[in-house]
Amino acid sequence: MARWRFIGSAAAVIGTLGLAGCAGEPQATSALPSLYWPLTTNTAQLDTNAAREMISAYRRGRGEAPLTLDPELQRLAETEAAAMAAADRPSKAQTVKVAVERLGYQKANANLSAGYHTLAEAFSGWRDSPSHNAVMLDASATRMGIATAYAPNSKYKVYWALLVAK
Repeated sequence: MARWRFIGSAAAVIGTLGLAGCAGEPQATSALPSLYWPLTTNTAQLDTNAAREMISAYRRGRGEAPLTLDPELQRLAETEAAAMAAADRPSKAQTVKVAVERLGYQKANANLSAGYHTLAEAFSGWRDSPSHNAVMLDASATRMGIATAYAPNSKYKVYWALLVAK
């Protein structure tokens, strides 16, 4: 009987140590594909390559060319997402389009939104909205930038900026 108690206690200790070893590891990266990573913490990061691939696969399925991540559009998307989070409201797409075109891009388009907590949610929401879907499927677009910003005290929590241009 004492032997079984010892084995049970040892198993409990090993189990606790095993769980403690996982405590510092983000659940998102260990258990879920990046499109399901929750972006609702200060340390969460959007997988921009997965976003580009998801949007490009969607475009290919509808006869459009894939998009390339563009470093300048990426910086602008990051700046815009941070500005929306700081203001606690989505920006106007027209203002951002003008800023993109001032950088020398043509036919700029933008999805600016808030409240989606994962890439999968954002993609589904944009796909289901005719105006946002049109941005993802813009036939003239060849480049993109995509970013999120977390605002812990906001009712939305996560702000999104998807910029596409030629």
